[in-house]
Amino acid sequence: MAAHYDVLIVGGGIAGLSLASALAGRCSVALVEAEQELAYHTSSRSARQLIPSYGPPVVQELTVRTLELLAARDRELPEPVLTPRSFMLVGSAEDVAAEASGYMQPITVDRALELCPALVPGTFAAAGLDTGSFGCNAPLLLAEHRKRALAAGADIITGARVHSAQRQGSGWQVGAGAEGFEAAVLVNAAGAWADELAVLSGVEKLGLQPYRRTAAIAAVERPLPAATPMVAAADNTFYFRPDGQDVLISPSETVPSGPEDARPRPGDVERLVEKLNSFTSLGITGIRRAWTGLRTEAADGVPVAGFDAEAAGFYWLAGQGGYGFQTSAAMAELAADQILAGPAAASGAGADGPESRTAQALAATRWSIRR
Repeated sequence: MAAHYDVLIVGGGIAGLSLASALAGRCSVALVEAEQELAYHTSSRSARQLIPSYGPPVVQELTVRTLELLAARDRELPEPVLTPRSFMLVGSAEDVAAEASGYMQPITVDRALELCPALVPGTFAAAGLDTGSFGCNAPLLLAEHRKRALAAGADIITGARVHSAQRQGSGWQVGAGAEGFEAAVLVNAAGAWADELAVLSGVEKLGLQPYRRTAAIAAVERPLPAATPMVAAADNTFYFRPDGQDVLISPSETVPSGPEDARPRPGDVERLVEKLNSFTSLGITGIRRAWTGLRTEAADGVPVAGFDAEAAGFYWLAGQGGYGFQTSAAMAELAADQILAGPAAASGAGADGPESRTAQALAATRWSIRR
């Protein structure tokens, strides 16, 4: 016999776990994850930086709200999730101006060199600084969401890939692994596999596209001071930040991919090391480990959060585009409120204007690309 829940969440990354912890105790919740461990794919491959000046306007609004919610959490608990760490853009004056937002202030080249002495003078002409950026203890945040959800009565099942899903009566019947589930609401938080889950469920896909993003931990001759900002090229060709005595580096590539367990491609990290050794004085001596995650986006770059316009009880929580952690708390807040209110309330929210500024921003930017 299938187990019955109010809400069944498919996907155990930061999106699904955040929502599970937000809903648990307010309704009956189960979360199923295809892998044997939670947050196996993109959520375990994060750069662990929350940047208010990064991304399109709706993402920036979600980031600000997420920082508010996580800061409130940090005031109550002994181990913080957030650690102040500025974010700095460097490059040509044109590129920096194009990438900078209202949360970022222009700074002189001399000031940029003071903040990050590893930068080689003459390699960039302009810089911008976001002092409201924070490092994020991603493993702690993921573990806390899991703990909170379980404590409030949610069920979390790993190694349970969804193999069937259909609308029946007033809810959904789902087969995942060896288990059967019935739920009034089916949440699609499947990341790079979100469109695949939709097709399996008989729901029209949204055309969500996964993109590759590689990163590595590099050993260096001259470690960065812990207070050094995260530094990114304004032309999106690299970023780096301190990681203890090592440095986290990335070529910032955005290469289309299918949904997969992504791995670095030969040459990507080697070319990045060569570039950074000419752009900085870090003196990269080797790579300790490297990985690739998938950043899944909707065509308009806006995260998808809302009930499907045609499939009753099917809720999309996907297309975060690499902004998963920095939007997670705000997205979970919005999604939980909409799910508990029900599809009718959610679809009518835009008529009088939703109360929170996060929801207003999402509604204004058409957070479901099919609406």
